[in-house]
Amino acid sequence: MLNKCYPTVDFLKLIAYTKYDIGGVTVNEFEKNVQSKRNDAVDSGVGFIASFGFFATIFIIATVIKLIGS
Repeated sequence: MLNKCYPTVDFLKLIAYTKYDIGGVTVNEFEKNVQSKRNDAVDSGVGFIASFGFFATIFIIATVIKLIGS
């Protein structure tokens, strides 16, 4: 049963992309014309710090309300 041959489908051929050849490499249109050339690590760090700060603030507010109420 393990050696049974299953038909394969190349799903990447089914997806419609606009591709260009640049220096022998085929790239997507969106890879050619990027909107931002900033480092993604900086954006990820800012997103992590912002979300951590938001949830920490909610936790602190809830703790203060609990201490005042008791």
